[in-house]
Amino acid sequence: MSNFDRANHKRTEPIHKTQNGFDSNKSDWLLSNNKYSQKKNLGNAKTISISSGKGGVGKTSLALKLATILSNDDYRVLLIDCDFNLSNTAVKLGLPVTSSFYEFLIGEKTFAESLIHLGKLDILPGCNGHFELLKKHFDLERIIIDVLVNYENEYDYIILDSPAGLTKETLTLNAYSDYRFVVVTPDKSSVTDSYSLIKILSKEYGVNHHHLILNQISNQNQFQRLVTTFLDTAEKYIGCRIQVRGNIKKIQGDIAVDQFDSQYLLKENNSFHENIQEIVHHFLREDENLMPSISLRRSSGLNAKL
Repeated sequence: MSNFDRANHKRTEPIHKTQNGFDSNKSDWLLSNNKYSQKKNLGNAKTISISSGKGGVGKTSLALKLATILSNDDYRVLLIDCDFNLSNTAVKLGLPVTSSFYEFLIGEKTFAESLIHLGKLDILPGCNGHFELLKKHFDLERIIIDVLVNYENEYDYIILDSPAGLTKETLTLNAYSDYRFVVVTPDKSSVTDSYSLIKILSKEYGVNHHHLILNQISNQNQFQRLVTTFLDTAEKYIGCRIQVRGNIKKIQGDIAVDQFDSQYLLKENNSFHENIQEIVHHFLREDENLMPSISLRRSSGLNAKL
């Protein structure tokens, strides 16, 4: 029995008081048996995790941009900030940081009350330095999968802005997702740590298909070198399939760090937006060929409006 009251979209009890408050026929079974490939029925939202081996590679900016572009293309999108107590999503949007996520966890707010609504984009932001969230024990990866199980029918795409690194939460959410977008920069530690993320997902979770996005690329030669090195190493030592989604060029000129969000992230007439838009639209063409139900559902919605 799920902890969600579907009529009121509210949790029926604080999550920290239960160890198995998920739909026992789905969420618990999936997590305990790693049956990720059997988690969904055709027609539900496609889940994309945005991950990286290390922080500071532009993961949250990419997740926001990806979600925004999809919603502008008339898809219903949910973006979940999975860095639950160091949330940057609201900050990057220039919105106040609240305790809504914690209040949702303990059943004081409904799912809808915890969201930020931006047209067809809904955002479930985390907290930032919330003491109670830090002190109490929450199985956070289970909470997110509980949300996915209960609300995936309401969206076309669900984007998970996963925490960087190799935590249990990050690995579980990546394994659960339909697609894993791994963000890598030319920095050697970024390359090494992202390779480690993919290796553990492959060896421990049986996940052997990943999508690579290279960020802060200076030129085409650098891009080709990184791609060749990463793919050759992964094929030789892991044997997994990695699709290169493209690269995001390093912004030319001097721009203050505190000006990036206002000048690039929240605007469209720049190379950062164009690079990500190209990546998104190329992905959509492939995804809709594989999963036409999203296209049909979207077309039905548009026809209904007309």
